Amino acid sequence: MESFWSDLGDKMKGAYEDAEKRSKKDLHMLSNIPSILSFLKDMNQEDLLLLLDQARKIKKRKNPKKPPINGDFYNMRDKLEPEDRVKIDEVRAFMLKEVEPIANDYWMRGEFPMHIIPKMRDLNIIGLTYEKKYGGQERSNLLEGMIGEEIARVDTSTCTFFGVHSGLALNSIYICGSEEQRMEFIPPMIRMEKIGAFALTEPDVGSAASMGLKTTCRREGDRWIISGEKKWIGNATFADYIIVWAKDEEDSQVKGFIVDRETPGLTTEKIEDKMSLRIVQNALIHMVDVEVPESRRLQNANSFKDTAKVLKMTRAGVAWQAVGCARGAYEHTLGYTMDRMQFGRPIASFQITQDMLAQMLSQLTAMQCLVGRLSELLDQGVMNDEQASIAKVFATVGCRAITSMSRELMGGNGILISNKVARFLGDAEALYSYEGTKQINSLVVGRAITGISAFV
Repeated sequence: MESFWSDLGDKMKGAYEDAEKRSKKDLHMLSNIPSILSFLKDMNQEDLLLLLDQARKIKKRKNPKKPPINGDFYNMRDKLEPEDRVKIDEVRAFMLKEVEPIANDYWMRGEFPMHIIPKMRDLNIIGLTYEKKYGGQERSNLLEGMIGEEIARVDTSTCTFFGVHSGLALNSIYICGSEEQRMEFIPPMIRMEKIGAFALTEPDVGSAASMGLKTTCRREGDRWIISGEKKWIGNATFADYIIVWAKDEEDSQVKGFIVDRETPGLTTEKIEDKMSLRIVQNALIHMVDVEVPESRRLQNANSFKDTAKVLKMTRAGVAWQAVGCARGAYEHTLGYTMDRMQFGRPIASFQITQDMLAQMLSQLTAMQCLVGRLSELLDQGVMNDEQASIAKVFATVGCRAITSMSRELMGGNGILISNKVARFLGDAEALYSYEGTKQINSLVVGRAITGISAFV
């Protein structure tokens, strides 16, 4: 202990001499050094070690080591094969480099960054689960879901573009098309040489699409004549192919068609006044006697039950989008709370803040586990309607809750688009409603668990 006190004395003397050269304020602060040294010298070794331990804890609390920000708390990424993790890393790098720097600007302007399509093409992430004969890679639905999460984690609008093209449009052809149609249309769409859109919802028909479509089609020889309107159709202002669903005047059954956007009689009108997914180019479509050859009718789409097969698949995709949107909001908010200083300390050190962050992360983790299991069921070929619906409900409700708490934790700064969370908050509202509202999907689940249909 003698050497300890000798070394400590030398250090204190050096500090005192250094302070003399600085300012009188420093001298005043060090005026009690002799009495402090005397106090320390009288302490026994055990008490001194305890005092030093407390000092280290105080220093650590004032200068905490920031852990990495990671919304994958249960390491869902580890469920992927090594080569699939490489693909996830490629998508993340692309989104951080190409999309994140421009997302706020394009969101505010309500425009789509068309220049990212060729760059996204190079990622080779379209039609991942399809057979190689169509240009697919025969990879897992779990990988495709996590790719959706990665995209939405940066920008939900870009993920919606991805979902409409790779999910709704492509799946319509894959599930409801003939083999000839698959071979003709799927490969160029996988290569993103052709972009797709999906037109089901109408100005006056949303949840009642199974029975109430007003867009009609009638056959005249080897062609079909389509008339009507569609609303909220993503990608429709620039897509090459629009999958149009219409009610057959002869048998009142829903049919599907692959329609070229530039077909005479079809016009698109961009919807401007949105508070959500502003980068997505949603359109109102007008069709007056649009002629489509029989070869463009989806040969295996003979009723709305076939349309529902497509929607079942894409609801899983929307659930993953909601996870990504919530994760982006959570991660940005966590970083903000560690940097935002109030009362001389980061707000992340406050009990209420940590409680809210824990709530957000627990909800996010539950969502990830649910949709991860859903994708496993899809890979096994056993996923059913109600499983897809309950995931869509849970994930979008959770996304709303997480983005709302994100905004709350940021205070007034949370309403600024520059802080990103406001964009996630707005985009969560669209996820909550499209691909079947929360209520409609709840009724799908209710019908399954009670055996009683509550649909009107």
